[in-house]
Amino acid sequence: MATNIGMMDSAYFVGRNEILAWINARLQLNLSRIEEAASGAVQCQMMDMTYPGVVPMHKVNFDAKTEYDFIQNYKVLQDVFNKLKIDKHIEVNRLVKGRTLDNLEFLQWLKRYCDSINGGIMNENYNPVERRSKGGKERFVRTQKSSKSLQTSNTHDHAIGDGLGINKVAGTKLGRQCPVSSGVNSSVEIQALTKEITNLKLSVDLLEKERDFYFGKLRDIEILCQSPELENIPIAVAVKKILYAADEKESLLTEAQEIIHQSMDGQAKLSKEGEEED
Repeated sequence: MATNIGMMDSAYFVGRNEILAWINARLQLNLSRIEEAASGAVQCQMMDMTYPGVVPMHKVNFDAKTEYDFIQNYKVLQDVFNKLKIDKHIEVNRLVKGRTLDNLEFLQWLKRYCDSINGGIMNENYNPVERRSKGGKERFVRTQKSSKSLQTSNTHDHAIGDGLGINKVAGTKLGRQCPVSSGVNSSVEIQALTKEITNLKLSVDLLEKERDFYFGKLRDIEILCQSPELENIPIAVAVKKILYAADEKESLLTEAQEIIHQSMDGQAKLSKEGEEED
């Protein structure tokens, strides 16, 4: 259902406390600051509640920590807006900075929009926690289920043992007869696994720092190319063509080079014509 609403002035008078209460009540969250919604995940789920099944929740990252991850969430949200033909431009560059005012204004607009659909009536069949599990929490959910299954299995085995009338004293003696080496082996394995986990965490930290380092450079280049005085400069156009490419194309670099070459040829031609006139 294509919907296009204008932002009512009254929507801007909705305070941050009301916005936070609205988010927490509907999505079963516990946000205390507007900035906590800067990742875009909350906005994606609000649209998912308003239009069940429209948002690809498996693409929404609720654990987003960097601007790069935030931008990916807002891309999902913008795709949903385009799909629903909602004429609303998302100021991603401002929102990902986590500034309170920018995020509050966008959430005010979002609340006004969601309240305009079905009279703002909450979808009672919507399970926000379950839907969030499809946005990056599967591992946590599966771990919980595995833990419960293991606990149930242990309880079941214990009940069977008692039903067979196993002598608890004999069981205790049997436990004392277990080789000490098994405990030693377990301790060694735990130490090895702990060391491996530590090394993996260090590797992940280094990779994240490297990713953020190069992403920061790309953002600086993008901002520079968006400067009004450079907007139509061929080199800026070529760089933006590479930055904004959605798919990997082998010919992309060639196309960017052609833009620059055509500009250089044009300048050379104009220069030659000017010399001939002189």
